[in-house]
Amino acid sequence: MKIRTHKDAPALGEAAAAEGAEAIRQALARKDRISIIVATGASQFGTLEALVKAPGIDWSRVTVFHLDEYVGLPESHGASFRKYLRERFVNLLPARPEFIPVDGDARDLRAELDRLSSLISKTTIVVCFAGIGENSHLAFNDPPADFETARPYIVVDLDDACRRQQFGEGWFPTMDDVPKQAVSMSIREIMRSKKIILSVPDQRKAAAVKGTVEGPVTPHCPASVVQGHADCTLHLDQASASSLSHSAAKG
Repeated sequence: MKIRTHKDAPALGEAAAAEGAEAIRQALARKDRISIIVATGASQFGTLEALVKAPGIDWSRVTVFHLDEYVGLPESHGASFRKYLRERFVNLLPARPEFIPVDGDARDLRAELDRLSSLISKTTIVVCFAGIGENSHLAFNDPPADFETARPYIVVDLDDACRRQQFGEGWFPTMDDVPKQAVSMSIREIMRSKKIILSVPDQRKAAAVKGTVEGPVTPHCPASVVQGHADCTLHLDQASASSLSHSAAKG
């Protein structure tokens, strides 16, 4: 795992987007079509803002998957992740990619999981853009995360820490409004990505970052699994890196 510490969140986002954009350009130089994963949440604001401006990418040749979505939440809801991605990423690109949304309020959720899992299983993910939760979750795989399931998309229960984070970031008016379940890409499917780029700003993520980088690999710190990935970069700002040892913070 490579660690890059930046002066602030905007610099973090620009660097994460630049690294990912270069991986996308290189892959498009080799193949007619490629697939990527993009994430949502406050941690991704800067990364996506910079990524949509990245030059030299023919987005019409890119398929975009996303990590997760709340169960039962319609796309019209302000906290919908597919709404977030259309407004902050897909609709802002100079050419439209193929976007594969997670329909969290599908009538037949099992069929939706099968659809998503079938589509992503047929492709190779060039780069996965993601973040880390305050409870160290990766996607919506809260601790203790399932490191063993081979299903690409699963339904997960959201723990109290995760739900408090969503409420604290302003996505829902009350805690009772935060859904208790989500559709999430599984840990093993995320780890199948050729490159993983994690954008993790803010002091409130410092403990999770420390566990991810310096702790043991354990389902109780789900993001720690990336220690075993062949090409993962963790982009931090000064605040999120503040609990790391000096040598780890330098990367």
